[in-house]
Amino acid sequence: MIFSYLIAVIFCSLSLVHSTYGLTSGFPYGAQKVRGVNLGGWLVLEPWITPSIFDNTGDARIVDEYTFGQYQNHAQALPILKKHWDTWITEADFAAIAAAGLNHVRLPIGFWAFELRGGEPYIQGQLPYLQKAVTWAQKYNIKVIVDLHGVPGSQNGFDNSGQRIASRNQWYTQASNVNRAKDIITTLGLMYRDQSGVVPIIAPLNEPAGYFGNDVLQATKQYWYDSYGIIRRRLYSCLLLSGTQGSNPSNTVVLIHDAFQPPSYWKDFMGPPLWDGVMMDTHVYQMFSQAENQRSNAEHIQAACAKKDDLYTSTLPILVGEWTPGATDCAKYLNGRGVGSRYDGTYPGSTAVGSCDGLTGSASTFSASYKTFLRQYWEAQVITYEEAGQGWVQWTWKAENADEWTYQAGLTNGWIPQDPTALQYPDICS
Repeated sequence: MIFSYLIAVIFCSLSLVHSTYGLTSGFPYGAQKVRGVNLGGWLVLEPWITPSIFDNTGDARIVDEYTFGQYQNHAQALPILKKHWDTWITEADFAAIAAAGLNHVRLPIGFWAFELRGGEPYIQGQLPYLQKAVTWAQKYNIKVIVDLHGVPGSQNGFDNSGQRIASRNQWYTQASNVNRAKDIITTLGLMYRDQSGVVPIIAPLNEPAGYFGNDVLQATKQYWYDSYGIIRRRLYSCLLLSGTQGSNPSNTVVLIHDAFQPPSYWKDFMGPPLWDGVMMDTHVYQMFSQAENQRSNAEHIQAACAKKDDLYTSTLPILVGEWTPGATDCAKYLNGRGVGSRYDGTYPGSTAVGSCDGLTGSASTFSASYKTFLRQYWEAQVITYEEAGQGWVQWTWKAENADEWTYQAGLTNGWIPQDPTALQYPDICS
């Protein structure tokens, strides 16, 4: 048995089995819409979601989870993170998410939760909370999309990848970085291959920066092929070869990100019959450019409705895995700790559109007309993403001081209905 296991390990490290086993998903994708929310800022820190964690350090150099460990000693940093992990998302949140009529959560996690090398300063301890989340999800009949949100070298240089990097992302330039990411996908695949009823989807990488050019896109394509082989194929062959009893093909859906490219770029990529159980993830925001911040409320809604024409062209089933009813980049640290907003002109090189007062922060400062816009914009997006795609997963469930972004605050303050199908403006895109 030991010998056969070793042979299996060697075989599985070298081969990528390509075949067409059937898939029985843990959720009726295609027949039922995904309606979900992201658990952002929990197991991967983001300064704009929890600014107090960063501000309380008193150190302006701490701008992401990498520097959070780099510029503090472990004994100082770990209790802060432990308290955050214990309190930011709890079973009560899962109960509330289920009560709101949602059927999915997307759960970001970084590579550093699994392994560290070469003095990487991240603080570990996230994995027990990932397991708690899956347990709570099962209790409340919520499906979990486990999303690898950050990889060694950073796939995009964003702070939400774990490490904010001003230059081009470094992940794809070193084979060791890519291989480490694939090792984590192997681990996730093994963890959840028999739990597709609660973890029906694994997303192998969040937001690779395809806008940097063809070299990134080619590396990303290969990574999608390899991740699919690991999740849907290789593990099955590995388990068979090692003599594992009762081994069956994985039913896990592989959710690949569009790397910020339009559906036309991915036309016929990884489609059936050669590949099964593949979905495309796209993220839709209207605030990360000067022009988008200059749009009127009506123009934001029009753009949301028009997005369906783009989504319809996808040759893979497409899921909007991130979006928000927020329409400006006013939220504190949204563009990074110490970086301002395009909307109010404090972002380098931007031209002010107006004041951010009353557009971000506590909903108690929001006017009735602004809340009406948030409701209309939320509904326009929900209608579009359900009509033209598999559904939606809003970013994010909660934030310390950016209520326009959060599902929780939307429920409390009325711009998100208690039942996501109870629309007040069903004809807004007509």
